[in-house]
Amino acid sequence: MYVPPEWPAEVRPPSVPDWETSAVAWLLDAVPPDYRAYEVLRRHPIALARMAGHHVNSAIEAARTGYRRAAVDLKSHLPPHAIEAVLDAYREEGPRLVRLARSIEVVERALRGDIFTATMRHP
Repeated sequence: MYVPPEWPAEVRPPSVPDWETSAVAWLLDAVPPDYRAYEVLRRHPIALARMAGHHVNSAIEAARTGYRRAAVDLKSHLPPHAIEAVLDAYREEGPRLVRLARSIEVVERALRGDIFTATMRHP
């Protein structure tokens, strides 16, 4: 079965029996540990995926805001090289979070029953 490039390696393909178990485990790793306390999220993986999507999208917005404001917010507290290191951390974290959000989206689509097909792309 085809899975899109954004499909996380930790999640078995939807063609494998009980693949949802690996999806739930992966999604729980994408959210704060406190989410594990809610049995409803294990019973209803679509709800977990939706909450994970909201959580990660909020983190993306927070990282963007933090990046834009870091130099001003930290100028009187950190030396320039430390501020640049903070900006570097945001430059790495932002794209990681965007990749994670895309992966959550495709897993959620699969949980909803979408079937993925490979498409040819023209150069």
